[in-house]
Amino acid sequence: MNNTFLKACRGEKTEYIPVWLMRQAGRYLPEYQAVRGQVDFLTLCKTPELAAKVTLQPVDILGVDAAILFSDILIPVEAMGMHLEFSEKKGPVLGEPVRSKSAVEKLIIPDTEDSMPFVLDAIKILRRELENKVPLIGFSGAPFTLATYMIEGGSSKTFLNTKKMMFQNSGLFNYLMKKLTKTVISYLSSQISAGAQAVQLFDSWAGILSPFDYKEFELPYVKKIVTALKKQHPETPVIYFANDCAGIIKEVKKSGADVIGIDWRIDMKDAVGKLGKKVVVQGNLDPCALFLPKEQIEERVQDILAKAGAAKGHIFNLGHGILPETPVENAIAMVEAVHKYGRKE
Repeated sequence: MNNTFLKACRGEKTEYIPVWLMRQAGRYLPEYQAVRGQVDFLTLCKTPELAAKVTLQPVDILGVDAAILFSDILIPVEAMGMHLEFSEKKGPVLGEPVRSKSAVEKLIIPDTEDSMPFVLDAIKILRRELENKVPLIGFSGAPFTLATYMIEGGSSKTFLNTKKMMFQNSGLFNYLMKKLTKTVISYLSSQISAGAQAVQLFDSWAGILSPFDYKEFELPYVKKIVTALKKQHPETPVIYFANDCAGIIKEVKKSGADVIGIDWRIDMKDAVGKLGKKVVVQGNLDPCALFLPKEQIEERVQDILAKAGAAKGHIFNLGHGILPETPVENAIAMVEAVHKYGRKE
């Protein structure tokens, strides 16, 4: 078993810098497209054998140092009682957005084994398949990010309904966030019990909050999740990725996570400077940099590796998910460059 990724998460010495990619099991791979062509997206998420199959593909094709479970951040939201559909044009669509006290009251805190057994079954299959390969990462959306989808009814450009609830009815917003926090703790804990060896909390929309609002409306809930997971599963690393984190990075540091994921909008050296040398960082190549010629991809990789050098540890990754149009050979070139230039003397 290649445990380089897990060692890096814990800040231990490694022979080289490990690498994996957010959304590495996905649309840029022809092998994924072949599986996806047989079923719709939600069916793929909910069929353990197929979810496991696409999770494994990039491990073999790219040579990454960790696998991440193929699923979607909105799976637990559906289990809470919301109707979920995926539109090719609009993305996720949630029926009857949550904007009233009665709507929040209707939401349940789901039991993962009862309502999302397919997630746990996929993890169990993957642990068997990955036994002599690499570790498996489980994941969930963070409470604020999940709340935005529930309140907006899908994606948004302005997040007007979310912020209106925050500012005009903070009691209701916090009521929703408490339910989401309990759900995420239970969901991630179940994933770890099923075999996930690390977990990542995706906060895709954290960056739309001012530092003041992040500190008030999201950070307390993230801290509660990390603290609960650390108590229940002290050996399992927790990664926290807050997208567009430049303005809130000093608050993000207070999450208590073992690893802080960095998006590409902040220079890695600046991020390490603000987080301090006792934090393990993950990131942070711009996903669009994978459209560069391979020599320039190598240069970008070397630059990030050098700038992350002062941190307690580093896991190379993109600054957000890999894009569907990305040439597979360029993703492979990036992984090879990390392994080449991230080797330690």
